[in-house]
Amino acid sequence: MKIKTRRYYVYYLLKALIFLVGLIPRKAGLMLASFLGKAAFMLLRGYRDTTISNLDEALGRDPRRNTLIAEGVFRNLAKNGAEWIKLASSGREEVEAMVTEASGFEHLDRALAEGKGVILLVSHFGNWELLSIYLNLKGYKGTAVARRIYFHKYDRFIMRLRNRFGAQVLYRDESPRKLLKLLKSGGILGILADQDVDSVEGVFVNFFGKSAYTPAAPVRFGMVTGASLVPAFMIRKPDDTHKLVLEKPLVLLRGPDREEALKLYTRAWTDVLEKYVRQYPEQWVWMHQRWKTRK
Repeated sequence: MKIKTRRYYVYYLLKALIFLVGLIPRKAGLMLASFLGKAAFMLLRGYRDTTISNLDEALGRDPRRNTLIAEGVFRNLAKNGAEWIKLASSGREEVEAMVTEASGFEHLDRALAEGKGVILLVSHFGNWELLSIYLNLKGYKGTAVARRIYFHKYDRFIMRLRNRFGAQVLYRDESPRKLLKLLKSGGILGILADQDVDSVEGVFVNFFGKSAYTPAAPVRFGMVTGASLVPAFMIRKPDDTHKLVLEKPLVLLRGPDREEALKLYTRAWTDVLEKYVRQYPEQWVWMHQRWKTRK
């Protein structure tokens, strides 16, 4: 009961924050978010320690550098939140103005032209929610696979925001047949597949030199349907605008050993993610316990 009551307190605090940020210009909202992100870094000791510990493991121990990166992680997430709030009352032009660079549409177009569907490989990096919204506004209508939030007020709020710009959502606990049907119809399916989720099927692949349990669903769906896998990133720039990057598709070749192929292509996708995280370490959610599952 305490947990349930606390959720309501946090929810109404969030509503008040949404009201406040909604009243001020985007730039001022981002400045406020940066301050709140730093405050969260100072106050949320458990998440802070996990973030720094993961950075030590992945990048090598360097207290000053890793502390700065960790604080940047909290600031980026807070800015994402402020941008979410602004998106709730923004129009098309305002959303498009947030993304000042975009590359790789030719890769997505070529993959879609094959008619077998596209699996958009997304990660908890940059502003991943803006990614799907922006693509929908550009005419690339897609469906995202999301985790159901078992607190109805939070879930309804997030769903309203996604649906406002045409993004569709299927929950992770729904039937896989719905996902396969969408791909077989030639649609776009966005999957977040960069975390250690022990409740879903996965394989162990190398990530920052350590064995990481990684969801295998994107590759398995691609192998079944023939859909191409396109890694996608929405990168925050120093001026707080964004750059969309659509990578070359991972074309899945069929072979006799499907389980080995599953590991091979999951490793290939993870290598792409690692390249971006190394380049922009403050934009990935290091507070997640990425290496918790052991062989």
